[in-house]
Amino acid sequence: MNYWLAVGSRKNWEDAFRNGNIWGLSHRQKKLWSEMEEGDVVLFYVTRPIAGVIVYGNIKTKFKQDKPLWSEEINKGKAIWKLRFEFDISYCLPEDKWEFEKATSEILRFKAGVNFRRLEKALAEELISKFERAKGTEAEEPLHEEMKQKLIQIGKLQNYIAEEEYKFDLGRLDVVWRRVKQSVPTYVFEINVRGDIYRALSKLKHAYDLWNSRIFIVADKFEEERVKNLLSGSFHEISNSLKFIDFDTLNEIYELKIKLKNLEQKLGL
Repeated sequence: MNYWLAVGSRKNWEDAFRNGNIWGLSHRQKKLWSEMEEGDVVLFYVTRPIAGVIVYGNIKTKFKQDKPLWSEEINKGKAIWKLRFEFDISYCLPEDKWEFEKATSEILRFKAGVNFRRLEKALAEELISKFERAKGTEAEEPLHEEMKQKLIQIGKLQNYIAEEEYKFDLGRLDVVWRRVKQSVPTYVFEINVRGDIYRALSKLKHAYDLWNSRIFIVADKFEEERVKNLLSGSFHEISNSLKFIDFDTLNEIYELKIKLKNLEQKLGL
């Protein structure tokens, strides 16, 4: 596996995320582009005033394209970075934390001048470890666990196979409901208590792309506006498919389902 450092301005990264997680290299970087492989790790560095790594992920596919994608290309009316690749996001620092919580190191400061280059494994792992620590222990939080178990119970009451921590190629999904054991997830839920909502949406988008699942983000009410903003930008492809459920609504659904189940049992239905 190779490790790469991709460097760009904030505006170019925003364009990249908005256009489906695509980055591009110029013709003079063709040798590096040809050496890239599916699954390679890429760390994305935003130039000043951020001056640090804010995203890392894996290369999904490589392709050539003449269509202008970034603002600079659109303004010039031609493609500049035609050697492109699509990437899956493993972790993205929330945008409001880019300036103060980006990952960097003394070594990296001397190497960020080149806009695409190989990165030493040790340095890449050092930077990634900073993100891993930043993720915290969301899954261990009582509220996260409570919401997860309620989704499991609701799924079972609706005669689905309800599972937690479902493994797939971007990690684990909090809860999935399947119709039969051999089927792919019909419903997919990500619960966001204090974690990275960008990563949660990335996983839901990938689940939708893979299985055409019905996708849901479960979070506090105050997160709904932020989710709407992301759905109008970086995640516009799933804006009509993703549903937002706040914690109070999930609790209400759970209580009504349990009440109905108890009533049916009482009546022998």
